[in-house]
Amino acid sequence: MKITAVHEGTVPISSSIRNAWIDFSSMDCSIVAVVSDVMRDGEPVVGYGFNSNGRYSAGEILRRRVVPRLLDADPDALLAEDGQLDPTRAWDFMMSNEKPGGHGERSVAVGVVDMALFDLASKLAGQPLHRWLADRYGDGEPDDSVFVYAAGGYYAPGKSLRDLQDEMRGFLDQGYSAVKMKIGGASLAEDLERIEAVLQVLDGDGSRLAVDVNGRFDLATALEYGRAIEQYGLFWYEEVGDPLDYQLNATLCEHYAGPIATGENLFSLQDARNLIRYGGLRPDRDYIQVDPALSYGLTEYLRVQEMLKQHGWSSRRCIPHGGHQFSLHIAAALKLGGNESYPGEFQPTGGFADGAVVENSYVGLTETPGIGFESKAAFHEVLRELHS
Repeated sequence: MKITAVHEGTVPISSSIRNAWIDFSSMDCSIVAVVSDVMRDGEPVVGYGFNSNGRYSAGEILRRRVVPRLLDADPDALLAEDGQLDPTRAWDFMMSNEKPGGHGERSVAVGVVDMALFDLASKLAGQPLHRWLADRYGDGEPDDSVFVYAAGGYYAPGKSLRDLQDEMRGFLDQGYSAVKMKIGGASLAEDLERIEAVLQVLDGDGSRLAVDVNGRFDLATALEYGRAIEQYGLFWYEEVGDPLDYQLNATLCEHYAGPIATGENLFSLQDARNLIRYGGLRPDRDYIQVDPALSYGLTEYLRVQEMLKQHGWSSRRCIPHGGHQFSLHIAAALKLGGNESYPGEFQPTGGFADGAVVENSYVGLTETPGIGFESKAAFHEVLRELHS
């Protein structure tokens, strides 16, 4: 097996929504097609990847550094002992001559190609990714379905409390029992009003509602909000301060009794390890949200999982950010606690297979070989244009 070409491009995933930090009016992401010399049904087998959402496209790094290094690698050096493609062997080539640290956008670029290589490897093996991963990195028996929650509740021009409630009712009608909304982009009083409006839709059950600050708060504001919302018994209080402010997170954990979630903007093993060492997280209740697509790919995420295990954390405390099909396979194969979902947002990249059915906040997986982007018709059309 040889890689004959790597094609990269950019796809817009923009919208009018905003969270406490940014709006998504100019959001885009990188897409990649890794073409092999293996032919099936008259066409080459191709692996696809993209960089999740929330970070912009990384085309310059892909074109100048990551892709040329991969293409320059000895094809045999990318193969396992059985002669099959081993995506983890590509990681060192893509990261050659890179200094340690600086994990912001470089990790995104590497993660795009890493995803495409895992898609390609499992396609070549004729297996859906979750089964391929479970055989190699799990216990061989992936979960049949994965817990998912519906992320929404963004701020938007003219969006009323009734609109917010209708949005959440729509999630419930789609089969979700747990939902998430944004806070921190308005006053505390207004956000409490928004939370209570959503709780009305959830019959007052705060354990079905997560709130997300997107890293906006300083310590004083984090504690103030924490005191105000603790009464609701929420599913979690997410990314309250800057992702690298471990002391803020640790202090918050000392004062806020409910679950905390963070990690979606930590893009390396080293940063995740520092979170566990210094962030005060409690393995009996808190959640780690590292997104494999953004954090150097699944190759690095496997290292993160091993680190968490060494520190006494269960994989069930991990619920990746991103709401995409790659993490859904990973969640099933490695027996994570679930996966985010963005019903209707960040298209065409986000979401699961066309026709996927959510029941009581659980969704099954496609048996399509690879990640299954072929089962997302609109996105697959965009991906095919990269190389056809």
